[in-house]
Amino acid sequence: MATSSKTHPTGELAIQTIAMPADTNANGDIFGGWLVSQMDLAAGVIAKQRAGGRVTTVAIESMVFHQPVGVGDIVCCYADLIRVGRTSMTIDIEVWTIAALTHSRQQVTGGRFIYVAIDEQGKPRAITE
Repeated sequence: MATSSKTHPTGELAIQTIAMPADTNANGDIFGGWLVSQMDLAAGVIAKQRAGGRVTTVAIESMVFHQPVGVGDIVCCYADLIRVGRTSMTIDIEVWTIAALTHSRQQVTGGRFIYVAIDEQGKPRAITE
């Protein structure tokens, strides 16, 4: 399992939530797919704000899981808008947790998400300054 040596998150806090028992996998840890959905929500918030309207996820360029997430941990998703193109945006997401029992902070995963601004018909549209 990869480990992260970072001590502080990069980007702005986009969302936070508590990991609940319903979100666990067969091992009792939080299901990775649930974490990916939280990351997509966080990146979507930043993308929608920057695009000034509808956006859609078009790619997840990378994902790295560093540590498992436990039930009751506070899950914090930090977003860093790293590139804005004519219609697309690239957003790095870091997920940090605050452990339920020890209150320690650690980075548990990270990824790079690509969004495209879309119009009412779902077609790409230019992102205005």
